[in-house]
Amino acid sequence: MSSERAIELCKAANGLEKVILRDARGSSAEVYLYGGQVTSWKNDHGEELLFVSSKAIFKPPKAIRGGIPICFPQFSNHGSLEQHGFARNRFWSIDTDPPPLPTNSSSQVHIDLILRPSEEDMKIWPHSYEFRLRIALGPGGNLMLISRVRNTNTDGKPFTFTFAYHTYFSVSDISEVRVEGLETLDYLDNLQNKERFTEQGDAITFESEVDKIYLSTPTKIAILDHEKKRTFVIRKDGLPDAVVWNPWDKKAKAMADFGDDEYKHMLCVEAAAIEKPITLKPGEEWRGRQELSAVPSSYCSGQLDPQKVLQCS
Repeated sequence: MSSERAIELCKAANGLEKVILRDARGSSAEVYLYGGQVTSWKNDHGEELLFVSSKAIFKPPKAIRGGIPICFPQFSNHGSLEQHGFARNRFWSIDTDPPPLPTNSSSQVHIDLILRPSEEDMKIWPHSYEFRLRIALGPGGNLMLISRVRNTNTDGKPFTFTFAYHTYFSVSDISEVRVEGLETLDYLDNLQNKERFTEQGDAITFESEVDKIYLSTPTKIAILDHEKKRTFVIRKDGLPDAVVWNPWDKKAKAMADFGDDEYKHMLCVEAAAIEKPITLKPGEEWRGRQELSAVPSSYCSGQLDPQKVLQCS
């Protein structure tokens, strides 16, 4: 496949621009420049792996409900800025000459985006930065996001931020889903005033609203979808926390841009840096990476290795 066909820039909803990435084997991803937000990730069978609400509002300044919103420079209400910060409702630019990355993502189909603060942004968060985001599709259909945040303040001042990839996974039925890799860990429960608890020893299953920040999490987390016989594997670096969120029925009904029953078909598992905010001195750079893969699986408990998941299916 030629590189021209592999990367396509086109107009989408409400005239917003989006980039479509296509891998030679048939997997694809779509990224809106508004929010620097991935809104679609499909495997080589054309199956959508991310959830976007049917009621999502693709119209600034509203954030897009679904896909992979970027929470920066603030996660949720952990600070004085608007919910989840402002990166998810700013227009990003295509970065035509990014500094090199010491990964193999350069050989993959990828797009580089950049966000710098506007004068308005400087009024609410008075720091100069460059946020570079690479979105890459691997040959196996894996989706990789690499964020690089650099402090470009000229006044010598450091800045501090929290961050999350607010990934919405598409699942067949939330009551048939389990998450593995977070057993026995401490978490902050956002439904109980961020109080700290310890998770039990079993894989996490869902029967009511959940909004938890798991701490000191492993670099690999798995989401097993029993009905679809599919396992999502999240691999992450530089992102010690993992948020697990499903709004359930009451909250779903209260959200204008979310269908009343859509909570049954989505789950957010978010690679994040929240409990210990990141501080950068001028010239310093932080990097946070997540790689998503989707593999066929039987309902194999405890198998975080996709090869093992495949072997037991």
